[in-house]
Amino acid sequence: MSKVALVTGGSRGIGRAIALALAEKGWSVAVNYRSGAQAAEETVQAIRSAGGTARAIQADISLAEDRKRLVQETLTAFGRIDLLVNNAGMAPRVRADLLEMGEESYDEVLATNLKGPFFLTQMVARQMIERPTRSDGAPAMIVNIGSTSATTSSTSRGEYCLSKAGMGMMTALFADRLAAHGILVYEVRPGIIETDMTAVVQEKYDRMIEGGLLPLSRWGKAEDVARAVVAIAEGALPYSTGEIIHVDGGFHLRRL
Repeated sequence: MSKVALVTGGSRGIGRAIALALAEKGWSVAVNYRSGAQAAEETVQAIRSAGGTARAIQADISLAEDRKRLVQETLTAFGRIDLLVNNAGMAPRVRADLLEMGEESYDEVLATNLKGPFFLTQMVARQMIERPTRSDGAPAMIVNIGSTSATTSSTSRGEYCLSKAGMGMMTALFADRLAAHGILVYEVRPGIIETDMTAVVQEKYDRMIEGGLLPLSRWGKAEDVARAVVAIAEGALPYSTGEIIHVDGGFHLRRL
């Protein structure tokens, strides 16, 4: 039986790269998306064209009923969930100064980036506890896709920073709670990654990178994040849980 991964926000960007990379390693992939059915189907077709197995499943993870349906449809399609990748996330629709941020934006970003992943993880973890090992004998795993914004202030998108800081603690909490069941939990923390989300600030980051912001002086690629997820999923860190894996070109280093 194939290993089964559920990747939220899997239709484009980092999520798509993760889904494709897992499929290359023999994983069956449930590709979750909120909107953009065509992009999701393109991801699924790319996997199938390469000989893999995938299914697109629409669900808004900020909504309880959608989360429940997402898990049920994944189980119906594949019979199990061996790996959950909490990748779906959003930036605020409008960047606003911290003193002007509205509650509507706060609620939307936190619901998508933290509340949704938390309760989806809770639901999937219950399934994993019933089957804590995969068909290849390796443990079930949860990988959260965080952000350097967890520890880096950006006052024009404070709601995003708060959501990613919360995901850091969410990783620690589930790692602690699920360790007794042999289920491993990790966070992959990307830095400046070339995606649709960062396209709106490309010129700003271009200047900062050219000015020496990063020890590894280049934009990150979605595939860089995907490689880290695959390494975890394929068992590279069997005696680690709650670990944060930085994929940020060394941005997190404190330098003089």
